[in-house]
Amino acid sequence: MSDNVEYRSRSCYEVFSERVLKEEVESMAREYIQFLSSCKTERETVGWVEEACLNQGRFSQGMGDVFYRKIKEKTIVLVRKGRRPLKEGMRLIGAHLDTPRIDLKQHPLYEECELALAKTHYYGGIRKHQWFSIPLALHGVVVKIDGRKVSISIGESPGDPVVVISDLLPHLARRQNQKKLSDAFEAEKMNVILGSLPEQKEDEKGENKCVKLAILNLLYSRYGIIEEDLYSAELQLVPAGPARYVGLDASLIGGYGQDDRICVFCALRAFFDTPFPEYTQMVVFWDKEEIGSEGATSAQSRVIEYLVEEMIDAWEEKTRPSQVFLNTKAISADVHCAMDPAYQDLHDKLNASLLGYGPVFCKFTGHRGKIGANDATAEYIAFLRALLNGKDIPWQMAELGKVDEGGGGTVAKFLARYGMDVVDLGPPVLGMHSPFEVSSKVDLYATYLSYVEFLR
Repeated sequence: MSDNVEYRSRSCYEVFSERVLKEEVESMAREYIQFLSSCKTERETVGWVEEACLNQGRFSQGMGDVFYRKIKEKTIVLVRKGRRPLKEGMRLIGAHLDTPRIDLKQHPLYEECELALAKTHYYGGIRKHQWFSIPLALHGVVVKIDGRKVSISIGESPGDPVVVISDLLPHLARRQNQKKLSDAFEAEKMNVILGSLPEQKEDEKGENKCVKLAILNLLYSRYGIIEEDLYSAELQLVPAGPARYVGLDASLIGGYGQDDRICVFCALRAFFDTPFPEYTQMVVFWDKEEIGSEGATSAQSRVIEYLVEEMIDAWEEKTRPSQVFLNTKAISADVHCAMDPAYQDLHDKLNASLLGYGPVFCKFTGHRGKIGANDATAEYIAFLRALLNGKDIPWQMAELGKVDEGGGGTVAKFLARYGMDVVDLGPPVLGMHSPFEVSSKVDLYATYLSYVEFLR
């Protein structure tokens, strides 16, 4: 009888040596924390990726052997030509760089109760109560009528003020407490406090104090922005402050936006570290995943289709795009929900993921009867198992909770439309979509290793 008939997931701490844990894992964790602290919006993340590419010194601005392409400052694609012909397919990793947040409405500013406030509209799947009474930073871009862009980041530097969405005090919350959680926190009441210092204003009634006007004058003096400019602005409220280590042993990483910027970071590092590949590499960082991948910068757009057509024109004129896509193998690089010790009853423990056990294969997402899911083939899962096992990289496989408890989706199903093999593979995260998500340092490193082997 074989000793290997029974399977057991292995902790990264069983697999990685003390040297790897102390040197390579720690070094990557420090770099990741800096990245996560700097990249709070899609535009900021695209800018960071572009700067990292330029610092490599090997990227062509045109259709060279290694190049990148930006789409509307919200999506960026990295490509490296492989030794094999393009018609034999690519190795593609797709992650998303947008995250749940609170957006300012296009006409946001108003005044009430001697306070200047801004109206908001949340983006993506949030639990609204988590965003009240926490320090928030204002990030984004304002495009003036002459086309000039004004970047804004307020609330991140130690001396910066922050803004806040105020919560109801418990003494007056009796009626609110009797409501369902989904009804108790109203989106239209998620209005952010911007200030309270009034400015004198002359009107037909004489001299009035105007707090909103004071905020507008402050924005004009600092940024040259007038109220009409806010119509052509993308301003976002995100949790203020840097990412940081979590736990008395500093074994975990906490911060905003790890879904899915942890996969962006790992895929980018893996791309840099795998030159001279067998197959052409394509790494795509998309926008708009959190709202269904709709729009010109999303995975449902035809961006990669158009780019492959350009690559064929430059490298392999007689190849058909369908050949390239049908032979491509892809990873939808997205995080998975780690089993929370307080809510284990929502998971099937045999099919749940744990922090510290490496990246998670999710064969399908969707909800209930696998509705809205890509369902990866058994052959493709076997191919990837062999790839990671061959390099002794720990991994695990899980579903997104019990069958009828909920569900979710990723970009995998949009890549599958091209006929390519694709599966979700990314690290587990606690508190997904919250203002402070938690991941494991060793999972970060193991995910990076898995992407390296796939791209290699």
